[in-house]
Amino acid sequence: MDVRPPPTPHTAQGQTRRVGVEIEFAGITPANAAQLVCELFGGQIIVISPHRLKVEGTRWGEFGIELDAQVAHPDAKIVGRTPSSDAEWDRQRHQVRVDLHNKTRELIGDVVAGLVPTEIVGPPVPWDELDELDALFDALRVHGAKGTDASLLYGFGLHLNPEVPDLGVDSILAHLRAYLLLAEWLRDQIDIDITREVLPHANPFPKAYAILVLDPDYAPDLDTLIGDYIQHNPTRNRELDLFPLFGYLRPDYPDAMFADALIKPRPTYHYRLPNAQLSAPQWGAAVEWNLWVEVETLAADPERLEERSREYLEYHTLSPMTRWLDKLRSWMNES
Repeated sequence: MDVRPPPTPHTAQGQTRRVGVEIEFAGITPANAAQLVCELFGGQIIVISPHRLKVEGTRWGEFGIELDAQVAHPDAKIVGRTPSSDAEWDRQRHQVRVDLHNKTRELIGDVVAGLVPTEIVGPPVPWDELDELDALFDALRVHGAKGTDASLLYGFGLHLNPEVPDLGVDSILAHLRAYLLLAEWLRDQIDIDITREVLPHANPFPKAYAILVLDPDYAPDLDTLIGDYIQHNPTRNRELDLFPLFGYLRPDYPDAMFADALIKPRPTYHYRLPNAQLSAPQWGAAVEWNLWVEVETLAADPERLEERSREYLEYHTLSPMTRWLDKLRSWMNES
């Protein structure tokens, strides 16, 4: 599939913007998935623990592969703890505790392997090479990986982490506004799996928040934007998670959410909405990226963005959601 260019294809430094890709699936162990990555893109497999590996030195950088369950992996606080003294008995007792902890976590991982997904977290890939990354999705499919629609228990997703074209608050606000306007259309195009609709991993933004942000008079500085986001979205589980970006821009922001170890600060938009459609032969990261580009295209058009924001506010203060979705469909058919 052809990869659509975004309106801003390069960073301010003139480099091709990159996209991190994460995918969840069942049916293939982390070890076997790591082997596929290595066969396709080169590199060397490093075993961190029985259910957590990485592939270093690939053409794009490091891939992380693991069972997506913290209880399946050794706890660094326990493994890294030092003996209470240098006495032989204390050192032996400490080692027994560490060995028992590691073995227990390995057994837990063996038990939950069919219930929780394997996750591959890829390195940043230039946007115009995403179709080459799709070779991994094809290999996973051929080797029996199961995606979202393979079971009602599989609320699996694909996450895109597009590198932001601009770190300024005006650009971030424009992209947030564009996303809020197109969110229902994206859900319609992706046909979000019913299990993922029920589970809290990619929840939509509250309407009250959309109305606040889309108001033409809303002109926050960065701290106000972050504060309003936290007030209305005190969770990582939004379809467009801005905590990684905010954590990158304001690592010392005074809120407990920023102490969450699962938030990985980085200069990207963490787009969590797509299903893991491994049952569809033509599906891959390029398909979902092409949909995301619609968000960036709208964000890059200030006049159209303001016009549609005003229409959204009118519809959502006076009209039901179904009329808004019809309007979205008509917009997308025009573009």
